[in-house]
Amino acid sequence: MVTSPHALASQVGAQILERGGNAVEAAIATTASLCVTYPHFCGLAGDAFMLISDAQGRVQTLSGIGQSAAVVPAYESSIPLRGPRSALTSAATVDTLAQAHAISRDDLGGTRSWGDLLAPAIALARDGYEVSDSERFWLNFRLPDARALPDIYRHFLHQGQIPPAGFVRRQPDLARTLETLAERGPREFYEGKLAERMGSALQAAGSPLTQHDLALTRARLEQPLSLPYRGGELLAHQPPTQGMTTLEIMGILERFDLQGIAEGSADYYHLLVEAVKQAFMDRNRWVADPEFAMVPVGGLLSTAHLDARARAIRMGAALPWPQTFQTGDTVYVGATDMAGNSVSMLATIYFDWGSGMVVGDTGLIWHNRGASFSLDPTHPNALAPAKRPFHTLNPGMYRKNGKVQLLYGTQGADGQPQTLAAVLTRLIDYGMDPMTALRQPRFLLGKTFSDSQDTLKLESDIPASVVAQLRTRGHAISLIDARNPLMGHPGAIAIDAVSGQMTGAHDPRSDGLAVGLP
Repeated sequence: MVTSPHALASQVGAQILERGGNAVEAAIATTASLCVTYPHFCGLAGDAFMLISDAQGRVQTLSGIGQSAAVVPAYESSIPLRGPRSALTSAATVDTLAQAHAISRDDLGGTRSWGDLLAPAIALARDGYEVSDSERFWLNFRLPDARALPDIYRHFLHQGQIPPAGFVRRQPDLARTLETLAERGPREFYEGKLAERMGSALQAAGSPLTQHDLALTRARLEQPLSLPYRGGELLAHQPPTQGMTTLEIMGILERFDLQGIAEGSADYYHLLVEAVKQAFMDRNRWVADPEFAMVPVGGLLSTAHLDARARAIRMGAALPWPQTFQTGDTVYVGATDMAGNSVSMLATIYFDWGSGMVVGDTGLIWHNRGASFSLDPTHPNALAPAKRPFHTLNPGMYRKNGKVQLLYGTQGADGQPQTLAAVLTRLIDYGMDPMTALRQPRFLLGKTFSDSQDTLKLESDIPASVVAQLRTRGHAISLIDARNPLMGHPGAIAIDAVSGQMTGAHDPRSDGLAVGLP
């Protein structure tokens, strides 16, 4: 089974599985295809994160984070959110996929060549695909900011207008870049003639990145963080991701008897929101690149600390909430094969449309993750040369009795741990199947792209009586449309521990699809 936010990409991954490929190979082909069909959220010039499990339930992670330039600019009051000067970190997606391909070949018996796995993406870029509703939404949403995104509106409009539904988009420059990578291998992105061209184009545009910065880029193979939950364990990436934050939220929630709290009730939403607040206070203080700052992972996930955070929650009153907001957009890919290997991964260009800069004639939109650095020299996420920025991405797995039983992840930056708290409690505590869990109403605490207030956003299909009760507890609430695309696009695959039967879904707020094979 494969799930992703675009049906064509999911079908590509399913075809790899149908032809005997494994889960890692399916995830690589799916992600490469998303870099074509979901250009507003995902691209080769971004970052990526994978959890890879073999059939015995042994899990390792790949953390693909591009480091900042060796020579960083002297920014004045802030780092630009868009444009070449926001493109100040290298891009690790290609190296993440390359290292995953090596794991597939060396550890999982994979036989598909690198070029074979890129071939579907090349065909989609060259021959075309129908523009998704999501892409059209984000082109329209950003029209007021078109001056800050000149490359995007030059390359992605049709005759000066938002493409109509059914419009077939072709990306010949991106197709040629993919063909180059297929022929010359993934390190061409970092050390070959393609890297030379990208380095020159980045410098000419005004980015601080050089070809030397590209050559230093490597994804990191690491052991996952883990936390007990309801008889199993939740697995996530190490810092500087906020995987620790999702684990902390769930660790707080395990200290409450959710079986005694009705799903969808005021108590349910209040408890999840308050657990998020407790964990976010730790995240905003501590999470950064552990090579540059001390991140007390063990202490923050300790029994004593989680107990204290849980005791701080008052079921009758909301904690006031003005905290730093992180934005971002991403794609989730989950894949599992007949042998029992699994992948849970996210790929990102940070903001929708990333930095907004298309690099020369490569067709690549460079990401802007470096804009998340702080210019406060005392902050743990302070900008420094060759440093990895704080990352909101945190795909996950749930393992029980040595077997992976859930793959999950979501788009949504600050919303990621919040969405996962809702999805995981509905899957694990309330026993919902993936589609039922994903279609339920959700919340989002803090600012969004369209609302600068630090309110609790609730989808409008949450009952009015629940909303009223939450208001009486002190939550400042803003209602937004039901199934709102701002609420994230999670995907999930559940694997039955006895039969091995798989049930998967992608969020109905996306263009996604889970594709399973008999």
